Amino acid sequence: MKDITSHELNLLLTGHETAQRAHFWARPLNVAMHAYAIDTATRQAAFLAQLLVESDELRRKEELLNYSPHRLRQLWPHKFPDAASAVRYSHRAQALANHLYGARLGNRGEASGDGWRYRGRGLIQLTGRENYASFSRASGLDALADPDLLLLPEAAARSAAWFWQSRGLNALADQCSGLDAEVTFERICKLVNGGSTGLAQRKARWTRALHVLGLPLPRLEDQS
Repeated sequence: MKDITSHELNLLLTGHETAQRAHFWARPLNVAMHAYAIDTATRQAAFLAQLLVESDELRRKEELLNYSPHRLRQLWPHKFPDAASAVRYSHRAQALANHLYGARLGNRGEASGDGWRYRGRGLIQLTGRENYASFSRASGLDALADPDLLLLPEAAARSAAWFWQSRGLNALADQCSGLDAEVTFERICKLVNGGSTGLAQRKARWTRALHVLGLPLPRLEDQS
């Protein structure tokens, strides 16, 4: 496996202090990719494309849950069918997490506080008691007992790589070439995100990562 250099990672970042972010994260990411067989440029490009969107380009290690009523209705229309239902959880991150994730993903009911306790953390937003428990067993890091471990750089990167491997995404990434590359990449997006949120951004990150890592670019539908 060829490690990602901080220079290569820097080329994938935008905004301020990209060199500092790249230097800070290069080692934790390489250690995590080694541990979970993200060990070819093809796999690394697909992994980094998802991770950079999920983490806001390595700026964020924790799920943002501070939303306006309007945004809540956009993101979860079935949970918040009217303004009154959204206002109740607007700008109340803990209550919102318990409402969204209670009695799901291995969590106990809303009143247990598991939704907030096991909210999205790490560079690919590991979410839910069941996922925290599975990661803890696989990694030897007891994130179930101490969820904030996933805010530490090494564990934040490691949890993302574990999630990637555990969902079979290395095998899918291996298929991201040829005429079906875009379709396969979209399948990866759905398995990571649960839908198509940020799809165009993820594709843009992917093509950039392929270029930086010296791989041929796929022919995407929106390209001439």
